[in-house]
Parts: sequence; structure tokens; C-alpha cells
Amino acid sequence: MSKLTTQSRIYIAGHRGLVGASLLRYFKDRGFTNILVRSRSQVDLTSRKDVRKFFLEEQPEYVILAAAKVGGIAANIAAPVDFLLQNLEIQNNILSACQEFGVAKTMFLGSSCIYPREAPQPMNEDCFMHGPVEPTNESYAIAKIAGIRLAQALEQQYGLNVICPMPCNVYGPGDHFDLERSHVVSALVRRFVEARRNDLPSVTLWGTGNACRELLHVDDLADACMFLLKNYDSPEIINVGSGQDLSIRKLAETIATIVEYEGKLEWDLTKPDGMPKKLLDVGRLNTLGWRHKIDLVTGIQSVVNDFEERYPL
Repeated sequence: MSKLTTQSRIYIAGHRGLVGASLLRYFKDRGFTNILVRSRSQVDLTSRKDVRKFFLEEQPEYVILAAAKVGGIAANIAAPVDFLLQNLEIQNNILSACQEFGVAKTMFLGSSCIYPREAPQPMNEDCFMHGPVEPTNESYAIAKIAGIRLAQALEQQYGLNVICPMPCNVYGPGDHFDLERSHVVSALVRRFVEARRNDLPSVTLWGTGNACRELLHVDDLADACMFLLKNYDSPEIINVGSGQDLSIRKLAETIATIVEYEGKLEWDLTKPDGMPKKLLDVGRLNTLGWRHKIDLVTGIQSVVNDFEERYPL
């Protein structure tokens, strides 16, 4: 197996997404000069033919699979077929190509949504496949579970060197701010900045606000990915997170304070909360020697800055 160096041919699948873009920045900032990226118009990852042609021509040594169809609760409820099929197609094509073309090391990025809705908190890796997942993102979760099992099967049957980090909820600059598809931090940042700009007396948010979420800045995730590429060599899943959570209500209040919105927060109890609590046990990763660095307030401020730069008055 080749050793990871700044000259290694590294393919980042999904380099325009929140996680992929952060990975691209991270590697470039550290002197990696042979990073392979392709837009959707250049390589359709749902096409096995396109993916095989790309791998045949470029022969990547390392592959990070960060490409996925993602979204919040509303998007998952509205398009479960799309979330299931598109993610299955992307995963199947890329992971199979990694085995076929002899990739030295493959990283399949999963999600904490793979864990059962009623899993004991914090959720350790042994909770995997021990109960039904949260219904509001079931299709996405099932696709990710299938990706993990395919990666592990490829290791078992063909010896593919693959690792499967499971991040918690990720946020940071570079996310989209479409309210129908956005993740919780970017959605709240947009709602509160626009409410402040328009002097709105109140903002109404989904659910009770009691659900709890663990958040990890995307640049911390990129750092963890590099750490795992260098220090982890098992197909068994490994959690990546901050090991800290907070309620959606507290998160909303924190973001409102950061953007200086002084109106009232109201809650639409007819809307779902999603999974009541999602906190990862990150003891396995901490024992290996990695911990997150970016605190929540600093991280949220980076999202606020990103929104105000991209969507000025």
C-alpha cells in the first residue's frame, strides 16, 4: 500500500458540498498538489459508466467519498425516493470502482443518522444495527447503512482498505442556505439574519425546541479525516464528533444572540422534532489521539460571516 504524501493522487468525491469543499481547502492548505476533483457535469456519480471511465483514466490512490444527496427534515420527508436511490447509486459506483481499480485507501463518510432512534446516549459504535432509525430521515439513513455494509463486504471479500467515519451534525461556511434543504445551523442563521434585517418581531421555528443535537465544525471534520487516513485501518465504523450536544432551543437562542436578533422565538408544535437526541460516544477516536478544536460560538460566527458575505444587503 502506498503511503499518503503531498504528491498522492487523492480523489475527493463531492468537492462542492459542505464537507467536500472543506476537505479540498484543508488538503490544499497543507501542500497537497495532486487532488482530483470533477463537477457533476464532468462525471455523473450515479452513472457506473462515468465513474469507471474516470477511475480508469485518473487512477486515484486515495478516495474520500463525501458526495451525497443531503438535506434537513423537510427535504427528507418530501423526497425519500431521491434520497435512497441517488445515494445508493453514488456509493455503489464509487466503492466498487475503488475495489476494481486497486485504490490504496478509501474513506466512506457516513452519518450519525445510521444509529437507532432509541439508541442509548451517547451512542457508541456497537449501537449500529440494533434498532429502527429515525423515520424523518429513514431513506438517507438506510442508504448510508447500505454503504457501510458494502464497504465492509468489499474489505471482507476482496481486501479493500476502507475506513468508515460516522460524523455527527456538521456545519460551517460553504453550506447552502436554501430553507427547504438546509441543515439546522445554516437554516437558523439565515432565518435570524433576515429577521434582523427586516425588523421582524418574531421568528417561528419547527417543533418544540427540545430535541438535542451534537454539532461539529466542518473544518474539524476535515482534520479528523486526515487523522484517520494516517492512523486508522479498520472497516469498522468510528464516530467523529465533539462529544457535546445542546437543545435546538438553546442553539436557536445562541444564533439569535450572535446575529443580534432581538425578536421573539416561537415554536410550531405541529412540526416534527426529528430524533429526540443524537450524541455520539467519541471515546474510540479520542483514544487514538484526536479531539475537536473549534468552539461553537466561533464556528457559528463563521457561518454568519459566510451568509452575510454571500447574501449582502
